[in-house]
Amino acid sequence: MTEGSGGDSYIDLWLEHSEKDKTAGKCNECSFWGWYGNKRNFYPGNIVFSFVRLKTDEWLLISVAEIEDVPENSRASVKICKKYSSLFGRLIIKCEKGNTFSRYVFNLSNYLEKAIVKEILPCLYSGETFEGYDKVNLPYRKLNDIFNGKILPSYYEALQKILGVYCLTDTKTGKLYIGSSTGSGGVAQRWGNYLDSRHGGNVKLIELYEKKGADYFEKYFTFTLLEYFSLSYDPEKIIEREQYWKHCLNTIEHGYNDN
Repeated sequence: MTEGSGGDSYIDLWLEHSEKDKTAGKCNECSFWGWYGNKRNFYPGNIVFSFVRLKTDEWLLISVAEIEDVPENSRASVKICKKYSSLFGRLIIKCEKGNTFSRYVFNLSNYLEKAIVKEILPCLYSGETFEGYDKVNLPYRKLNDIFNGKILPSYYEALQKILGVYCLTDTKTGKLYIGSSTGSGGVAQRWGNYLDSRHGGNVKLIELYEKKGADYFEKYFTFTLLEYFSLSYDPEKIIEREQYWKHCLNTIEHGYNDN
């Protein structure tokens, strides 16, 4: 479901690939890991159906292949089963697997009676749609992919249409930074500043950037929208709400706000 503990989700990795790779079932880093500890997941001749998780119990078929070889501690070498290729990136099943992260490979016979076809999309899956301003919580790298047009175009468009108060969370230390967007470009413009500079011009974040570097922000920072307002809303009232959240969460004393 994710690439290691705290890693990128496989659906995000898959979405970054070209349409050619997706339709060919060749998004290699998303499929066919050959080992579970010191035990093989696959053996030559096995047919493997590869899915990535969309929601708790919804899964997108991204490849089907015959295993040719299983090099030690590596992904298996495979031959794509082309007769299923028209369903790659389109077939969505519902299957209750649970939240076991340590194991990714299962015998198909255990799931055939549990899985049902939810949908066959008319075209390749292009990413989740915007689900509302009250559910915006994005890791730095995912936000960066959104702003670069790789995934979820509806998110960027939505963030252009509102002003707001937001929280940056350093997931390594738990420290928070509270900020606000009052410019004509909306929250998208302000968050774009962080993507460009990492620190957005804020004193304590600049200090962190000089100490830890850009990679630290990319690995540990998340962006959360706390409150949102129309583009015509009074900027002074937005600043008042920003100050409220700073004092409520004590981010001047214990976080990254300096005033």
